[in-house]
Amino acid sequence: MIIHLWDNAAMARTKTLPDLAVLDQAVALMHRGGPDQLTFASLAAATGLSGATLVQRFGTKAGLRQRTLLHAWDALEQHTAQLIGSMERTPPGARRLLVELSRDYGGIDAYAQGLLLLREDLRDPLLRARGAAWGQTLNAALDACFAATPGAPAGVGRFMASQWQGALLWWAFDPVTPVHEFVDEELARFVALFGA
Repeated sequence: MIIHLWDNAAMARTKTLPDLAVLDQAVALMHRGGPDQLTFASLAAATGLSGATLVQRFGTKAGLRQRTLLHAWDALEQHTAQLIGSMERTPPGARRLLVELSRDYGGIDAYAQGLLLLREDLRDPLLRARGAAWGQTLNAALDACFAATPGAPAGVGRFMASQWQGALLWWAFDPVTPVHEFVDEELARFVALFGA
């Protein structure tokens, strides 16, 4: 979809901006200042579109927030699928997959802002369902990495994903190294439990 509006200053020409570009700006606003930073006024300022046009497209602030977070899930799912497609199906491959996903968290401030977005995901049943589906995809990919590993229990992918999420949280309390390096060290210990 493309948003069309009349440029109020010129009133003679029409501006267009694809929905995806608008939603990219909305995600950026939420990452910079948390969910409350995303308003029709702040998005209008970021995109150059009128607030009225944005209200016409997204309806309500809640609708804008949900569409923005669904767009963020789309991006994460696409990135995850690319990483899964390129990883080797071994325990070290599983480790590298989670380390690469960890790079997206950035520093402690970005991670803390991300937790505010997670709060919004948990409040909305549709967004929770997207998170659950993404987790199932991730867990299945991690399971596949341990398929030929003797002694790996059923559901090891979920255990590894839980270890990964725990590592992210522990890193946040003492973020002295880059997050992906901390995660790599933690997951190296996990993978070593299986002789890999």
